[in-house]
Amino acid sequence: MRRSSLRSSWGLAAVAGVAAAGLATAGLAGVAHAAEGEAAPLPVTITGPDKVDLALDGDEDESGQPQIRLGITGPGEYDPDSDQDPEPIPNDGYSVTIDATALQGFADVELPEYCDLEGLVAVCRTSSLYPGDSYNPSWSVRLDLKDAAKAGDFGKIKVTGAGEGLEFNEHTVDVLVGGPKLLKKQLAPEPKGFEAGDVYNATLGFVNDGSMAADGVVLRFAGSRGLSFPDSYDNCEYAEENKDSLLLQRKVALCTFEGEYLPGLAYELSEPIRVKTADFALNDVFHYGFDAVGAKSVGRLRSGADYRAGSGRTLTLKPVTGRADDYGQYAEIDLATKNTYDLDLTGARVAGKQGETVTVDVGLSNHGPAWIGAQRSGGEPMGFFVQIPRGASVVQSPCRPYGDSKSEYLCFAETPFLEDDRRTFRFELRIDEVVAGAKGKIAFPEWDNPLEGNPSNDDGWIVLNGTGDEETPGDTGGSGSGGDGGDGGATGGSGSTGGSDATNGGGSGSGGSDGGATGGNGGGSTGSTEGTSGDESPQGGLASTGSTALLASAGAALALVAGGVLFVVARRRKAGGTA
Repeated sequence: MRRSSLRSSWGLAAVAGVAAAGLATAGLAGVAHAAEGEAAPLPVTITGPDKVDLALDGDEDESGQPQIRLGITGPGEYDPDSDQDPEPIPNDGYSVTIDATALQGFADVELPEYCDLEGLVAVCRTSSLYPGDSYNPSWSVRLDLKDAAKAGDFGKIKVTGAGEGLEFNEHTVDVLVGGPKLLKKQLAPEPKGFEAGDVYNATLGFVNDGSMAADGVVLRFAGSRGLSFPDSYDNCEYAEENKDSLLLQRKVALCTFEGEYLPGLAYELSEPIRVKTADFALNDVFHYGFDAVGAKSVGRLRSGADYRAGSGRTLTLKPVTGRADDYGQYAEIDLATKNTYDLDLTGARVAGKQGETVTVDVGLSNHGPAWIGAQRSGGEPMGFFVQIPRGASVVQSPCRPYGDSKSEYLCFAETPFLEDDRRTFRFELRIDEVVAGAKGKIAFPEWDNPLEGNPSNDDGWIVLNGTGDEETPGDTGGSGSGGDGGDGGATGGSGSTGGSDATNGGGSGSGGSDGGATGGNGGGSTGSTEGTSGDESPQGGLASTGSTALLASAGAALALVAGGVLFVVARRRKAGGTA
């Protein structure tokens, strides 16, 4: 028996369909930062824009409407086409804290009124938690400039969460005051035939959409781990931000341009910015933006990183005639989209007598050439199934039972997952009955994944007391060939998977870490909500857009996702990107 295949329209998301009872059995176990042999807390992602620009000329969003919408994404995804509501994930309640204290000098802040308010800090308490983001609470924040505000004023809104058995990412929203509102020129699509290792030529520009002139502008462009900028300019400075996080690290440039930039006019750089893609690049994100803050305010954009001065020729801006319709608030592109990785599941052959406990190391490797960057979802884990061979039972495991089964487990590996990484999941199995040649299959959910460059090694096997004649197709760590099937337990899915691409903003996903499991389902009251977090509010920079997997059934599910940019069937991708 094989699990039914669930396909994203872009082939970038795979899901293990976990019914409500299955999640309840799994319990509140997560994937990140677990001690050895223990399941980690359930990861929950705070979503929202990374950056908000406020213009001095008052040309803001619609008066009275919030510029910031914050939401919550639970593990898994609710299928909007389902005729049943999702099952809530059980929890003991949690709080989300919105701290806008850093804005008090230049902005009036309207925080959610149903939260506990103290100054510019709101503590929002609820127990509502569902798979995905559609049914979860959201919170809106409105910003209005004070009369004393000036171009270059800058502050961060910090959003954190806390709850027993839950682990939240910390989300920040950069708020910058500029002169007029500048709209960014949209980036051209990836050229036909573009491959990892190629150079993308980015034409950058803006149009002054405000009612006043800009007295100088600052350009900020950035790229994730697989991108670099081979050219250097003497009016730019360069840095690498968030070096301790594979997920958040960026190569960044800040370039200053003096002069007056008039309302209604468009401007472009004197030459394209060359963006070099590494051989391992896959859906790495390049994004940029112009801010009307003037050269004197560039220091406020450095975010504490160690910048070095550029050298070489001067990058300039030139006016362009006419105004096309290809300008917007955000501008970004994903490079390279055609690369592939090679995920490899391996098992082991062990032997023992009845009553003995044996150790089995299940392996998950990525042989590249691409890494799994998880840029869009903030590092959501990838998962796979492990069958326990007939005659054996689990004494200890970093994974969790799948549903009510005691013979099939669901394992998760954190992302990002590097192009030369290997993870080990150690199972301790007690041999209750000696069954010669008993096998258990290790497999990803069955789905079509165009990013998997070598699906032939996507299956692994655990063989207990083997005879040497067992067929273990797809297992590069075992022996035997041909055939299919397996003994004991529910049958594992097969096919290729991916890894993640929404939750913790900081996990590094470096090699050698053990996997965990995630889950949780059942009752749980719903808390106060203000709309949903699945709106179309813009996501600045690389804002977390939440889980991007498809739900297998009407119940809850655990997300197993892969790649860089993820799309969801029947749900539009949120607008993304600003520098």
